[in-house]
Amino acid sequence: MAIAISFQVKAQEPGSWRLGVGLNPGVSTNSPSQFVLGVDARLQRNFGSSVCGILTTGYTHFFSKDYVPASNIIPLKAGAKVFATRNFYIAGELGAGFGLDNGWGTSFVWSPSVGLAFKKGLDLSLKYEDFTKYTSTKQVALRMAYGFRI
Repeated sequence: MAIAISFQVKAQEPGSWRLGVGLNPGVSTNSPSQFVLGVDARLQRNFGSSVCGILTTGYTHFFSKDYVPASNIIPLKAGAKVFATRNFYIAGELGAGFGLDNGWGTSFVWSPSVGLAFKKGLDLSLKYEDFTKYTSTKQVALRMAYGFRI
């Protein structure tokens, strides 16, 4: 952890934009043996040296396990990322999850996270994500992403 924190994130000027693409392996909190895998794209706009607005979308698949049916969801979330240090951040997002399976409909989603952003574009975070409409769609996941300026 000390080595990771020693890497410095280059300060971004207000108004600059970044695009990140991520892979999100995780587990369901309802059934820890149920694997979850997601991919995402995140647009980030800096509003100062330590606050960013974020908009995230992607695809999340909850694999079938025993009595829990497989499910596919497209989340669309907006939120903020606040840097406590030059590379450690806390983030929160709110939005909607659009179920792709018959009868799933749309769910409210909220997702807090903590992470580390590195100078070379690597972003690692641990997140909790709750699609509130269904008990089987709550997860803890590791987000591994690469971001670049646009």
